Amino acid sequence: MTGGVPRRTALALGAGAVVAGAAPAAVRKNGQPDIAVVGAGVFGAWTATMLQRMGRKVALIDAWGPANARASSGGESQMIRAGYGRDAIYTRMARHSLPEWKALSARAGLPIFAPTGVLFFSPKEDDYIRSSIAVNRQLGLPIEVLNRAQMAARYPAIDFDGIEIGFLEPGFGVLMARRAVQTLVMEFVKAGGTWIDAQVLPPKGDRLDGLRTARGETISAGAYVFAAGPWLPRLFPDLLGRRIFPTRQEALFFSPPPGDDRFGPRKLPGWADFNDGDIWYGMPDLEARGFKIAHDAHGPAFDPDTGDRLPTEAAIEAARAYLARRFPDIAKRPINEVRVCQYENSANGDFLIDRHPVFANAVLVGGGSGHGFKHGPAVGRYAAELLTGKLARPEPRFSLASKGEHQDRAVH
Repeated sequence: MTGGVPRRTALALGAGAVVAGAAPAAVRKNGQPDIAVVGAGVFGAWTATMLQRMGRKVALIDAWGPANARASSGGESQMIRAGYGRDAIYTRMARHSLPEWKALSARAGLPIFAPTGVLFFSPKEDDYIRSSIAVNRQLGLPIEVLNRAQMAARYPAIDFDGIEIGFLEPGFGVLMARRAVQTLVMEFVKAGGTWIDAQVLPPKGDRLDGLRTARGETISAGAYVFAAGPWLPRLFPDLLGRRIFPTRQEALFFSPPPGDDRFGPRKLPGWADFNDGDIWYGMPDLEARGFKIAHDAHGPAFDPDTGDRLPTEAAIEAARAYLARRFPDIAKRPINEVRVCQYENSANGDFLIDRHPVFANAVLVGGGSGHGFKHGPAVGRYAAELLTGKLARPEPRFSLASKGEHQDRAVH
């Protein structure tokens, strides 16, 4: 990660709580942590939490703060859904993560999980739709298969012209992303975890005995987790510089017509339009922030440190053109805000959760690829069990060896 940071900082971590940060010197004074986790996004925060639950003494490190504006986890909202076509591994991970998100939401001062349901719809019943329905049913997840007339009657904000089939996952919904990660980190610190503001520099050599920081200090631990999202290629340029691809992504929030509740969470779920392969998705007007829409396509290469986060006219025009066809009553409405973040894509969309090939005491966690947020609890548990030797059989799809050097995403 990057940027100069003060030695000691106060973090506003949601629900009005303020937690004091700890300098690296405090870690050394109080004893070396068992494990240092670099990166306080959703993957790093959940990994630190799972390790803490295992009784490990954990330090969590980030240069900008948990779910900061530069992070892929720093957005307003993220969908949690189970439909993944034939990729049942991600359906299972979503199912296992959902209870953790619900429990966190119940503990938080403000809601984290919004039970809106998630609606998928498509011009045709293709293999992805059929497989998603089949996997949901095999795993015992509630699902409703709907035709165009049924969807039109239930969701009047959407124009379903040309749509043949849809399915609703009523048990899933939307996560308030930034609030979720900040709440989780607040809990981690209250439970005895150590927070460190620091820019970690790329490790060198063939042994990892400590992390060097931009302040010239060293953070030592018994083992390390690198969950730095789009900064992973910076930390390991030779290893991951051509295997993790940060791309610019824009999400727009449109203002619904005044007094019109068709775009609110009581009448509109989270949704995804397969659109003949050109996928658009969005979420209802949660907490009066606006109706969210985003295009699930890889944007241009993006630098998370120096890339500007202003909206492009091209993205706005594309969103309005899509809305004119599917959500005509909001297409010309004002834009409340635009969020510019990044996907940190692996070559095919599978996660990277594997041991470092040289540093035997380090695990790499990343490649969220635009769909990873919902899986935070499952990823954190997997990474913690991999690092501590509790994982019986690692998943080949998450291995470093499976990561290519050319983008060809197959996971959606």
